[in-house]
Amino acid sequence: MFLAEDGRPLALTWHYTREELLADGAVHLIGVALGIAGAVALVATATFAHLGWMERASVLIYAAALVSMLGISAAYNMWPVSRRKWILRRFDHALIYLMIAGTYTPLVVLVGSGPVAWGLLAVIWTIAAIGIALKLLMPGRWDRVSIALYLMLGWSGVLAYESTIAGLSPAAMWMLAIGGLLYSFGVVFHVWRSLPFQNAIWHSFVLAAAACHYGTVITSVMAAGN
Repeated sequence: MFLAEDGRPLALTWHYTREELLADGAVHLIGVALGIAGAVALVATATFAHLGWMERASVLIYAAALVSMLGISAAYNMWPVSRRKWILRRFDHALIYLMIAGTYTPLVVLVGSGPVAWGLLAVIWTIAAIGIALKLLMPGRWDRVSIALYLMLGWSGVLAYESTIAGLSPAAMWMLAIGGLLYSFGVVFHVWRSLPFQNAIWHSFVLAAAACHYGTVITSVMAAGN
């Protein structure tokens, strides 16, 4: 792949107005603040709940993935255009895979049952690991394909519904579904490059979806700990 002097792939550009950058920065700062506060609250809830070490470990994995994704996304999108920005882009895209796998982990551990659930989790982590490696080692390639893979991986739990997410409470199930729909619909704005404030709108959808999935996880933790 050919790179420009600032380190970015030649096919990629970054043209946003000052107002658009400020709006997107505000969304990211809110996301990082809420993500850190939410992660602390979740880990504290899991610590004092009646859970086993595996359940608590799965919550830690999810919390780490959540904070990492929000933090790296903020760093990448708010960093001035430079070679370092395009290095951050690799991690930003790679951590989407981590977030998907990290979200499935506590759900399978807390409410999943049987070898099908664990097999699905193993497949999700395997694909996520491959996706992370490709994003880090081969940046800027197959970006549109990656979007489709993100969506398919995110909705893969439907294929093993009875074994993976059927045990969720109705409230947790609704939040999980709404979060998935927000992520999916938000992709429209992700690819709509000509729309003013497109990046801020897309990241608002991501933040709202992440909040819904957070609600699913913490609700499941509290239910399992009772």
